[in-house]
Formats: sequence, structure tokens, C-alpha cells
Amino acid sequence: MSIERAIDLDWINLAMALPLIFVAIGLSWWQRLGLGKSLIIGTIRAAVQLLLIGQILVWLFSTERWYLVLGVLLVMVVTATFSATGRLDAVGSRAGLRWLCGGAILIGSGLTMAYVDLLVVHITPWYDPRYLIPIFGMIVGNAMNGAALAAERLRSEFQSRRDEIEACLALGASPAQASATVVRQAMQAAMIPTINALAVVGIVSLPGMMTGQILAGADPTQAVNYQLVVMFMLTSATAITAILVTLWYRNRFFSPDEQLVMLD
Repeated sequence: MSIERAIDLDWINLAMALPLIFVAIGLSWWQRLGLGKSLIIGTIRAAVQLLLIGQILVWLFSTERWYLVLGVLLVMVVTATFSATGRLDAVGSRAGLRWLCGGAILIGSGLTMAYVDLLVVHITPWYDPRYLIPIFGMIVGNAMNGAALAAERLRSEFQSRRDEIEACLALGASPAQASATVVRQAMQAAMIPTINALAVVGIVSLPGMMTGQILAGADPTQAVNYQLVVMFMLTSATAITAILVTLWYRNRFFSPDEQLVMLD
């Protein structure tokens, strides 16, 4: 079976795709959802950001300097951290929550990327931006979502189970024992999207990595192999990040006297 070459897209093709956004804007206006402005701003931001990163990647691919590649990865982690914490109601200082989530995202993404780089894909050299940046981008994006879901659900569970936790503390339980259930609930909530994706991949959806490779003319069997690696690494990064966020963030809900702090 011959493999067709990739279909190139030019500016005219992109312009023809733009009305798809207008469909969403029109439906929002029709149902008075108030999302038109957000959709327009989001579309402009997406276009500018992607066009900019495209030029940066062209430059990085030509220079291949390891410290520049690591600098880009660090910028991705910082951006993911601010995105994950931007809409969260922080317990304690906002800066503290950002450091907490940023550390969890860095560890979860970094460990997963190192494993995939050295033992699975065998990138040579290890900092090759053509492979490292796209793979790390997928990893850190999912870790970001895991961190945000874990932190938000943890706060929600503490609010809804406040009386139960205080009763456990009054009976002599430690903060870790009193909050064990809410911590598990937060971890499970953070993992649900990833578990759902694992369950339906290949049946309900053909994910981005696989679809992109097939559209680029790759052998479908190789695209499947890459997609499986992607699913496994995203699961690992999300699990590590969610567990670290919940275990670290949990301590902020208790005072030094092991009392539950007041929540708004």
C-alpha cells in the first residue's frame, strides 16, 4: 500500500477554516451565552501564539543549542503554572500556590520526559528540539490540567466535608488522617479525563499525535505506536502531578495547631 504525501496548507486554506469559528460565535450570540468576545480573543491569541512558536521552532531547529531548548521548556512550565492557577481560589498566598503547582508540574513532566527521552524514543542528541519540544508540550499540557483539577477539587472537598474533617480532628485524628478521603477524591477527579481518554482512544477518537502523523503521510501502524507512547506518558505525568499537588496543597488547609483553616 502506498502512503500519500502530506497535504500542504497555505494561507488561503487557513482563511477558509476561519468560518468555523464564526459558527461558534453565531451560536453563542443566538443563545445569548456571552462567549463571543472570549471566542474572538481566544482565536486571535491562538493564531498569534502558534505563528510565533512556529518561527521560534524554525530557529531552534537550525541552532540546536541545548540551553536554548531547556529555556523553552522552562517557559512552557512557567506558562502552564500560571494557566493552572489563574482561576483557582488560593488557600494561603497566591504565590505559594503557584510555586506548589509549578513544582509539581515540573517534577511530573520532567521525570516523564526524561524516561521517554532516554529509554523509549532514544532521542539523539537528547536535546533535539524537533522531538523534545513537541513531546514535552503534550506532557506539560496534561500535567497542567491535572494540577488545576486536583487543586480545585481538593478545595471543593474541604468545603463540603468541613464538618466531617473537624469531627475527625476532634476525635484525635491527624490532619493527614482526617483529610484522607478528600485527598483521594481530588486525585481521582484529576485522573478522570486521562482515564476516559484511555478508554475511548481508537474507538471514539483518533488523538492529535496519531492524526497528525497519518495526515503527514506516516505509516498508520507507526502512528499507532507513537500514540500509545503518548497515552502512557500523559497518564504518568498527570498521575505524578496530581498526587504531588494534593499532598502538598493539603497542608495549607490546616493551621500550625492542626486546625482546619477558614475557607471563603
